[in-house]
This record gives sequence, structure tokens and C-alpha cells, in this order.
Amino acid sequence: MNAPLSPSDTLRTALAHLLDGLPPKAAAQAVERLIVNYRGRTPTDAPVLRDRSDVVAYAAYRMPATFEAVCAALEAFARAVPDWEPGSHVDVGGGTGAATWAVNATWTGGRPVTVLDWAEPALALGREIAAAHPDLKPTEWQRSRIGSALTIESTDLVTISYVLGELTDADRTAVVDAAATAAQAVVVVEPGTPDGYARVIDARDRLIAAGFHIAAPCPHSAACPIVPGEDWCHFAARVSRSSLHRQVKGGSLAYEDEKFSYVAATRFAPAPAASRVVRKPQIRKGQVLLDLCGTGTPAAKDAATTAPTPTDVATAAPTPTDVATAAPAVTSGADADGGNGPGTGPVPTLGRTIVTKRHGPLYKAARDADWGDAWPPPTGDDDRA
Repeated sequence: MNAPLSPSDTLRTALAHLLDGLPPKAAAQAVERLIVNYRGRTPTDAPVLRDRSDVVAYAAYRMPATFEAVCAALEAFARAVPDWEPGSHVDVGGGTGAATWAVNATWTGGRPVTVLDWAEPALALGREIAAAHPDLKPTEWQRSRIGSALTIESTDLVTISYVLGELTDADRTAVVDAAATAAQAVVVVEPGTPDGYARVIDARDRLIAAGFHIAAPCPHSAACPIVPGEDWCHFAARVSRSSLHRQVKGGSLAYEDEKFSYVAATRFAPAPAASRVVRKPQIRKGQVLLDLCGTGTPAAKDAATTAPTPTDVATAAPTPTDVATAAPAVTSGADADGGNGPGTGPVPTLGRTIVTKRHGPLYKAARDADWGDAWPPPTGDDDRA
């Protein structure tokens, strides 16, 4: 008996069928127009996806990337809440349901799911695609205005992926507040651009103000240590490129990397990573450079000497000693999770750790570490200790 297809493979097969009969030129033109909307900075009060050809083009071109980005965010979130899984899920602005597929890939099995979107063609196609997966067939697809009038029924998990950029500031605030009121956990995913990161930080601040704890990617619920305007926090997910991707972009590679920013927050206390790799690790001869977001002691602020360069490319390595950690580039005086007041508890840090061969298994783990991973690796995580 053949093994059942994974949610990722099932989704790709369903998407491939969508393009049957759709002229390649029409699909490419629709994708190019949607890319302009996707990268634009002007919020709209109308759905971006207007008709079936728009929706088919969007689903075939963007849905795999959205799925992989949300899966990556949910995987990090799931590690921070190992004893929890959602019993119900609402996908706000879910369109054709990429986040719904991602939730099912992270926590298998059926659950009540509602997808809310203002574009009826997107909802109709989402329902059609979901018919390929037994767990998603019962999903409810509801047309709803995504904005200040939004109401969300009580649920365990709310996802808001790749939609905040389409909204005005007021509607953005209303959507995040509605999610915070309804859910035990909220996951927000946006494009990995400075603007996308800014929207994620705004959502993060509102969720913390509503009493939520940050589960991922941050190791703390204090202020983000990145200086606004100087850098932004984002990650990457590997996406297999379809023939439509190659046709539109004219590329030959079988994959591309989807850059995304995200935040996952809960009303209950999570177990976030001790620190997280926030840039692509730099592997040098006998050493690995890891740029980490973590926490330290208030006294660490006075020891700051160097800061990680805000790029994704290799830079000159600091002189290694043992495991040399560049002192925090930026710190906040507040306790990492509210604590006892300014300057009295752990503070957010952003700095560089150098792991050398003398660290044995930890060095191997550093060589295997990826952008976005928790650090140090969880005990028992493969053979990395």
C-alpha cells in the first residue's frame, strides 16, 4: 500500500490541477499584477483577488510560499508549547487557506476550522482545494469584512498571515485586537521586509499589551532589541518552484527562499527558546559565527564592545577565545517578561557567539544550525547536545 501524501505534497498536487486549461500567458500576467500588489505599500479597502483567474494565479504562485513560511513559524511555535495543540482554528484573511493547510501539517488530525476572507472567489477556490484533504473537508469558508467590524468567535488559535499589509492602520489594529480577544494563541506572519517586520512588531506590542506571552521567535516578551530603521528581524523558508514560478521569474533553480517575519503569542506561559539564530550562520575554518537574539543580565549592558553587522553576508570574524560572545548590541532595561521592573532581571540581547572545534558536539551542532533555529539545540534534538 502506498503511503499517504504529506499535506505539502497533497497541496502541490491540487494546485497543479488548477492550472489545467488556464492559458500560461494569462496566468503569468495575473501573477505579475499580483506581485505589484503584494510588494506595494498602499493599503486597500477592497480585495486584491478579484476573480477566478486572479485566484488561480495567486494560489498556484503564492500559496506554496505562504504555506512553507507559516509552517516554519508554526514549527517554532510548536516547540515552545510542546504539550499544547489547537482544538479549533480561525484563519483571518485566509484567502485560499494556505495557513489552514500549515496548521494541519503542524498538528495532524481534524479540528473545527473557519477561514474568514472578504474575497468570495478566494473562498470558493479554497474550498475546492481543501476537498483534496480529508481533514480539511469540513472547514467552513465564510465571507467577512477584514477590518474594524471583524468579530471572531472564541477559538484556540487564530492565524493572520500575509494580510495586514492590505489593511489601513485602523483596520490592522482592529484585526489584531479581535484576535487577542478571541484566541488562546495568535500567530501573525508577514513578508520578510522592513515594512512587514514593522507590522509584526506592532502586532507583537498589541498582543503583549493584551496579556499575551511571546512564544516565538523571540526568547522574551520585552521590547525587541533591534534599533528601528537600522535592521529588521526576518527568516527564510525553502520553497520548491513550480513551472509557473520559473515561467514568471525566468529562473532555472528548482527552489527559492521565502523571506518572512512572524510572531507567535499565547495567553498561557510558553517555553521559548533560550536564544534564536537570527541570521544565516557563517561557517569559517574551525569556527561557526552565530548571530543570536537572547537574554542576558542587566550588567551585560556595560560590557558591550561589538555588534553584529546588520547583513546576511559573511563579515570579518572576531578573534575567537572559547565560545566568545559579542556583548549585546542593544539591550532593554526591562525584565524580559515583565519581572521586577527596570534593570532588575534578564534583558534582551542581540549579539554574536563563536563556536569552535574545542566545543566538540556543540561545534557540530553549530555547523548544522540553520537560520531561525533555537540555540543551543534542545537536549535530545537528533544527536546535537
